[in-house]
Amino acid sequence: MSVGAPMIPSLYRGLIVSCQAPAESPMHNPIVITAMAQASVNQGAVGIRLDTPAHVAAVRSCLSVPIIGLWKQQMPGFDVYITPQFHHAQAIAEAGADVIAIDATLRDRPGGETLASLISQIHTDLGKLVMADVDTLEAGIAAAKAGADLIGTTLYGYTAATSQLKPPGFDLLNQLVTALTVPIICEGGIASPAQARQAIDAGAYAVVVGTAITGIDLQVQAYRGALA
Repeated sequence: MSVGAPMIPSLYRGLIVSCQAPAESPMHNPIVITAMAQASVNQGAVGIRLDTPAHVAAVRSCLSVPIIGLWKQQMPGFDVYITPQFHHAQAIAEAGADVIAIDATLRDRPGGETLASLISQIHTDLGKLVMADVDTLEAGIAAAKAGADLIGTTLYGYTAATSQLKPPGFDLLNQLVTALTVPIICEGGIASPAQARQAIDAGAYAVVVGTAITGIDLQVQAYRGALA
């Protein structure tokens, strides 16, 4: 476990808001993302989850709450895309993230890195915590063995192995909480305060909510579609 481990208790039973937007959206702007993050913290969010070094740096300059940072990168020939390699993690760390979120599914990884080597290097070279985004119990167990500090249900329903399943992954949450002692973060598909509470009651250490709070583009698409 890395030197940042003492900040984990500050997340306990709290709300982490994912402040992200599609790259083509006018919301994908450091100023807008920072405003989302500030508004979230003003209302009691205990942490923020962010994509790209630019957004992490912008929010870090204004807020001191824990930041879970990632960098989505599409790598030719690979499905892994959440901070897939060490140099992506390094950029996120240098921008000011406290926790580096990585794809910890069992899918092939680019560059010859293993999950264990990536987590070890993030701990040793960057001194940062690692949040392992998984899709299955098997992936969660592997991530825990590899040294992940936090494990999230983030990719449940978003991989070929789980494409038939729909988030939120409460069943995966229950399995992970039962099998592991690593703090489990419920993320993905939380669409209401009641569902967030359900996750905490099921044993989640904390809850990440994104689209339901900050996903203007996707929310408008959904409403528009319902009215078409």
